[in-house]
This record gives sequence, structure tokens and C-alpha cells, in this order.
Amino acid sequence: MVLGVLLLAYALNYLIPLRIAHSPALVFAGFTLVGISFLIIVFTTWSFRRFNTRIEPWKPTTTIITTGCFAVSRNPIYLALCVACVGIGMILHSWWMVFSVIPAALLLYHFVIAGEEAYLEKKFGEAYVQYKTRVRRWL
Repeated sequence: MVLGVLLLAYALNYLIPLRIAHSPALVFAGFTLVGISFLIIVFTTWSFRRFNTRIEPWKPTTTIITTGCFAVSRNPIYLALCVACVGIGMILHSWWMVFSVIPAALLLYHFVIAGEEAYLEKKFGEAYVQYKTRVRRWL
């Protein structure tokens, strides 16, 4: 889903260029954001393995992970993907790719996160409701 949005933004960049002025600092910041995103995904994946639950959103989960990245965001992988959109846009000097974070976040929320949260609330009940009150969806 996010990859599709990035590919569309990449195509738009060629059809209707919205270029960001080249700056080595901007490229460095972009690589930093992509690197942070990668680390978040690695640490989050490690948490899934550590707690012996599934990372695939279409498979049943066995527990609510509330530590590590999940202590800061209920959706750290989706957050990392959105941050990566911005970072890739900065690296490629493309406003289209930077702004791709908006449709990516909206698509993730409406087609993935909303369903996941309903499933988790139904499966874990009050424990998940309490987690939702303590930890924000994104940041």
C-alpha cells in the first residue's frame, strides 16, 4: 500500500515535477529518517519475536506488546513507513514523495489500522482499551 503510494508519487514527479532544491543537508536528513525508520522496523520485528506473536496483521496475535517501540506508538511499523516516505522524498528531492505521507497515512489508517484496532479490542478487551488510553496511535 505504502509502496504503491510512493510509486505513484515517483511517477507524478516525472509528469508534474515538484522538485525540492538540492541540499546536502536535506539528503543527509532524508537518509537519517530512512535509517531511523529501518531501525524502528528492526526493533519492532524483534519485539514480535521476543513475545512470540505474529507480525503479519492478517494472522492471529497472542499478546499485546506494550514495551519498546510499542510504549511510544501503537503502530510503530506504520509510523516508520510514513517517516520513510518523507525521508525518501528528501533524498530524491521530490515534494510529491514528501507529501505522499498524507495518502499513505490515510490509507493505512482506513484499510489496516482501524481493522486491527477493532480486532485487538475485541480479542483483548479492557487491556487493549487501557493501552489505547496510555499510548497514542502514531506518536
